[in-house]
Amino acid sequence: MATHQTAHGITTDRLLLRRWRPGDAEPFARLNADPRVMEHFPSMSTREESDQLIRRIEDHFDQYGFGLWAVEVPGLADFIGFVGLRIPPWDASFTPCVEVGWRLSAEFWGRGYATEAARAALEFGFRSLNLTEIVSFTVPGNVRSRRVMERLGMMHVPELDFDHPMVAPGHPLVRHVFYRIRRDSETLKTQL
Repeated sequence: MATHQTAHGITTDRLLLRRWRPGDAEPFARLNADPRVMEHFPSMSTREESDQLIRRIEDHFDQYGFGLWAVEVPGLADFIGFVGLRIPPWDASFTPCVEVGWRLSAEFWGRGYATEAARAALEFGFRSLNLTEIVSFTVPGNVRSRRVMERLGMMHVPELDFDHPMVAPGHPLVRHVFYRIRRDSETLKTQL
């Protein structure tokens, strides 16, 4: 997969990972209110909560120089969700860390977009940010995301599975599985 950094963002064979635009707010709110997309989250988001998340994403870019990029499929869709890197704003046994994450509109699932964009985000993290490790996590039942993590070469580390501090204790979605990949990973060497 060829990736290139440009003034507009990161391009892959099929995608553009870019900073957010005002026109992204409406489709992002629809995505965050879709029960299919939000199945593995404690709740769907209101429009106000969705807009607040965009502001937090943009603040992260301003603070760290990277973040969760808006994803578009040039010639097909101006916005399909986000993929990128972030520093979780809470404490756990493995923090501080940099997480790779994604959230795409259900109509674009099953096309390999999450894997393609996340692979570009990993490349950016390891090459441009000189990170030594990138992590990811989700609830155990989120098979789709776990498959993406595995396709990326990330390894499940069961001893680091954790109860998410932003989910209420006792909630069915509090438990999360932990994955990671290191820059010196053999799998990564063949991908980048």
